[in-house]
Amino acid sequence: MQTGAFTGYMDVAQVVLYAFWIFFAGLIFYLRREDKREGYPLDSDRTVASGGQITVQGWPTPPSPKTYLLPDGETVTVPSSAPVPAETRVKPGPHLGSPFEPVGDPMRDGVGPASYALRADKPDLTWAGEARIVPLRVATDHWVDENDPDPRGYEVVAADGEVAGTVTELWIDRAEPIVRYYEVALTGAKKSVMLPAVFAYVDATQKQLSVNAVLASQFAGVPSIKSGSQITALEEDKVSAYFGGGKLYATPARAEPLL
Repeated sequence: MQTGAFTGYMDVAQVVLYAFWIFFAGLIFYLRREDKREGYPLDSDRTVASGGQITVQGWPTPPSPKTYLLPDGETVTVPSSAPVPAETRVKPGPHLGSPFEPVGDPMRDGVGPASYALRADKPDLTWAGEARIVPLRVATDHWVDENDPDPRGYEVVAADGEVAGTVTELWIDRAEPIVRYYEVALTGAKKSVMLPAVFAYVDATQKQLSVNAVLASQFAGVPSIKSGSQITALEEDKVSAYFGGGKLYATPARAEPLL
């Protein structure tokens, strides 16, 4: 036998290869179970003979519950057996296999592109323990560079060409020094709403922000936030989902086929 061979048919290289295959298969199994800590078992509209809903969990089955310690001292256990609040926000389409149709205001009901995750109703924090996304009136150590346009005071023009309001403040990300939201005072209403920066185009020449996602009248429906000095993760998702939903639901024509 050659040096390094165990038998006439197996050597060290083969053993190492087989060991790697076994390790890799075990790693895939472990990761596939861990990614089922949230969201499983899946909701299903199918029922068993007794009338109850079937369990959809796939293979492998979700792992046993594990408790995690969060930075603020609280704990969270996943998978959790706590029931998810049921909300009827969609109805079946006109025929079998057709998409579900939204019920009520699809831009606020979390349907399709307006979907959002039930994240913690707490602000995301920096490593220093400060609220990460705050207005410039709070983050006084931040400012708009003199070479960049300052959109405060700019008009916000919606998809229908109407002026929805005026930018009154910039909300910045302390972890990544960029503008995340514009605070917009609505025209004809004593209300301010949050506008995600990714949905706005800044035109320094015209001194305006163009927002193609929603109509001017729909700005009043943007989900509000509880505090004027910080925004929670849940509020972020709801605000962004509203504008994302507008890409499809702002006008009836957007939900129609392209051809």
